[in-house]
Amino acid sequence: MGDCTSVAPGLDGEENLIAAAQHIVKALGSNKNLTDDVRKILVDLGTQLSTISRADESKDVGINEIEYRLNAAQDKVMSWEADQCMVWDSGPEEVAEYLKAVEEVRKLTEILESLSLNKDSEVNELLRRAYDVLQTAMARLEEELRHLLFQNRQPFEPEHMSFRSNDEDAVDEGSIISFEDDPVDESLQSDSISRSSEDYIHLVHPDVIPDLKSIANLMLSSNYDHECSQAYISVRKDALDECLAILEMEKLSIEDVLRMEWAGLNSKIRRWVRAIKIFVRAYLASEKWLSDQVFGEVGSVSSVCFVEASRSSIFQLLNFGEAVVIGPHKPEKLMRILDMYEVLAELLPEIDAIYQGEIGFSVRTECREVLGGLGDCVRATFLEFENAIASNASTNPFAGGGIHPLTRYVMNYIKILTDYCNIINFLFKDHDKADPGSLPSTSPVTEEDNKSGSSACSSAMGLHFRALISILECNLEEKSKLYRDVALQHLFLMNNIHYMAEKVKNSELRVVFGDEWIRKHNWKFQQHAMNYERASWSSILLLLKDEGIQNSNSSSPSKTVLKDRLRSFNVAFEELYKSQTTWLIPDNQLRDELQISTSLKVVQAYRTFVGRHNTHISDRHIKYSPDDLQNFLLDLFDGSPKSLPNPHRR
Repeated sequence: MGDCTSVAPGLDGEENLIAAAQHIVKALGSNKNLTDDVRKILVDLGTQLSTISRADESKDVGINEIEYRLNAAQDKVMSWEADQCMVWDSGPEEVAEYLKAVEEVRKLTEILESLSLNKDSEVNELLRRAYDVLQTAMARLEEELRHLLFQNRQPFEPEHMSFRSNDEDAVDEGSIISFEDDPVDESLQSDSISRSSEDYIHLVHPDVIPDLKSIANLMLSSNYDHECSQAYISVRKDALDECLAILEMEKLSIEDVLRMEWAGLNSKIRRWVRAIKIFVRAYLASEKWLSDQVFGEVGSVSSVCFVEASRSSIFQLLNFGEAVVIGPHKPEKLMRILDMYEVLAELLPEIDAIYQGEIGFSVRTECREVLGGLGDCVRATFLEFENAIASNASTNPFAGGGIHPLTRYVMNYIKILTDYCNIINFLFKDHDKADPGSLPSTSPVTEEDNKSGSSACSSAMGLHFRALISILECNLEEKSKLYRDVALQHLFLMNNIHYMAEKVKNSELRVVFGDEWIRKHNWKFQQHAMNYERASWSSILLLLKDEGIQNSNSSSPSKTVLKDRLRSFNVAFEELYKSQTTWLIPDNQLRDELQISTSLKVVQAYRTFVGRHNTHISDRHIKYSPDDLQNFLLDLFDGSPKSLPNPHRR
């Protein structure tokens, strides 16, 4: 924009005195130690001196000269009103001339305003004309501002930030094992509060920024703040809405969200988590930078325009979070809610940085309310998960005594929750006093921390997880009672407790539960293994004892009793084989260990009994050899029914 020639003649006499006084007032006003009252007096004095200065300048400018200059500027401004073209499409020379003419009208308006105090009719008529021309020029500049902003928008390409919508988003992820987040560009994960201009996206072509700035400065200095701001806000608001559409964040009411099935809601939450990170760190930060470039030199206008342009879009994202919080606290939602809490907590400092001051207060407040609601939702959902485990009832025993689906679900569930260790520990530790805007340290937990019990993960989170597993164990105890066979009750509990202990020992859960918990539960499942052996084999092994086999009148064993014992043993073994081949021990090592332990007891007792009394028993009464029994025992706990083959005959 070209500089307009000054309309005031050289200063002398009183003018020099006024200028000196203004300089003194300005110097005094820079003193930081002034009281508010003194500072106010200096401001008032400065205003009065400026008014005197303008009035003196106006006196030196003749009415004829003012009218001449107004006519020239008016001709330039009005020449564009008959043209449908845009000024900024006609080249830099036309732009410079137009801006110079509008600036001239603005200055003449100020001069005429000071002269109109004398209520001169000629002056007032010129002032009215100046107002009309200025209003026409401002309407044109408002239109030019909209045009420049719209035509020079830069395309928003989120694929450069690793954001894509793919088929994976549409998959039903009800399985607790399938929760994994897609990678997000590392540039979006870093602290983005301190930035250089290279870190921002050019939302408007850089070449037009000086033009936008010139229009804004001229409109604002002409007291057309509202018109300028509204034009800017309307165009940029549409651009922000378009950005959300590109990120596939559709506008949803709370009712829409509450009506969604979990598969659809799960996909939308995943998309929300990725979209809000890109939107805040890449887009909103760049939007704030753009408004600062255009309005940066004019008070708080930049902040007002940015906040008003972006308010509806950021609230659209936050309203989705609020709707998720209002919905039912189903356990399958917990990981996704934790994702939402985590990303919003990460972004909170950046949101605070771009929504500063009173104008941004509503956005900052809403963010904290949504974040607090998500934290409450995490706690309520975890409690609902505990209740769901406690109330999970069965009417029929689980086939084969294997690992119950509830056990697998719970252990996989809490294993995934360890990824949110610091958040959960923070939310459950003195949560009534917690500031939703701060997060605990994310430093890794060491083995020394685990042994000393000083890690963050072994405190609040550990207590809740142990309580949860205690609830699961009580439920499994009730489920075991559905089995009529006491041995199968112990096998079922052995399988499930062994699964829990192994899951903890071989995962991040070890840090949460600690080695003492693992030792205790190793002892528990071993006790159930011993109780299984006792319940299954004690009565059978009694048949291989020597008590009661002697003749009453002799020390030699009774052949009849020996034959009955062997017959009873064979029947009992065959019944046990038939039933326990249908039982299941899924863990290969545990199955092998129990088979070996059983074999050592049963086969050795059988071998000793037959060997001791083989002189009193004919071969036709020995149906199975010790090797037969050992091989048969290897068929147990395979989960498929088997029948005994023809026995080995000696």
